[in-house]
Amino acid sequence: MGDIVVAKPKEGGGSSSTIKCPMLTTTNYTVWAIRIKLLLKVHKVWDAIENDSDVREKNDMATALIFQSIPEALVLQVSDLDTAKKVWDSIKSRYMGADRVREARLQTLIPEFERLKMKDNDTIDDFVGKLAEISSKSTALGENIEEYKLVKKFLSSLPRKKFIHIVASLEQVLDLKTTTFEDIIGRLNAYEDRVKEEEEAEETQSKLMLANNESQPTSNSYNQGYNNYRGRGRGGHYYNRERG
Repeated sequence: MGDIVVAKPKEGGGSSSTIKCPMLTTTNYTVWAIRIKLLLKVHKVWDAIENDSDVREKNDMATALIFQSIPEALVLQVSDLDTAKKVWDSIKSRYMGADRVREARLQTLIPEFERLKMKDNDTIDDFVGKLAEISSKSTALGENIEEYKLVKKFLSSLPRKKFIHIVASLEQVLDLKTTTFEDIIGRLNAYEDRVKEEEEAEETQSKLMLANNESQPTSNSYNQGYNNYRGRGRGGHYYNRERG
């Protein structure tokens, strides 16, 4: 990971802060683009790419930040481009492919999104991560998945046996068209934690009952043996007296 130094010093003086930014690889373009975009916004130079600004200082700053987070071989390939937008678009086209390739990728993502279901052994966070990954890929390809669609897909993909009651409650009390995805995730996480606590309590209770049941026969066997011993002892005693 490269260290990108923030241009503006901290308030009140002091040295500049450092932001960790991932180096672009053949497999992390989507995440890389998200982080670099945020970094450019922090430095107030994102409009050099978004609006193709011709302000020299902004172009130079944006280009410099991008160059610090791409491999040397790629720097050599795009170094002749004279604006930050051209550099950005060139990198994007290399990693995202042409329009036809991008459209083909979208066509594979849509069925993947529709088929996605939460497995019984998945946690809420596991499943949310899968949804978010597909959503991020789709956004990078130029197709935003609307938030209400994420909410609807999320609730409809949960295992019914485990979550049917909370889903039914949310559908009754919330307007799912305006409810944020983060709000739904928070509610389901809280419900999952509560269910987990109850399951752990039931498991502990079952173990205690099992332990008590296993110890009970041992005690009865001991008492039975002791009573038999006493009975045999008394019988032997009287028998000896009668013989005497």
